[in-house]
Amino acid sequence: MITKFLTDVSTKFNPFSKRGKTCRIFLSQLPPNARQTMKINIMQLPRTSREPSTLNLKFKDGKELHIDTEKLSIKDVIEEVDRHSRGLNRQADLLGN
Repeated sequence: MITKFLTDVSTKFNPFSKRGKTCRIFLSQLPPNARQTMKINIMQLPRTSREPSTLNLKFKDGKELHIDTEKLSIKDVIEEVDRHSRGLNRQADLLGN
């Protein structure tokens, strides 16, 4: 997963629920130095909560992704993040940065 262009990661999930699995795995895929390069906000819901799990991402170009993790698997989420990151990588290569 390309995390070089992420600036903000905000997630809300119930860690005891099966529906929170995608958020948990996404957070585990972030590199060890992620807290130095991006803002990470995690809100853990109580065990009895029925509130849906969400994942909000911001990129360096200002684009925001609001991902419903209850409908998408971790592969789909990573694919969405990588799709936008590859476009930003292409732009950076063309500009010579």
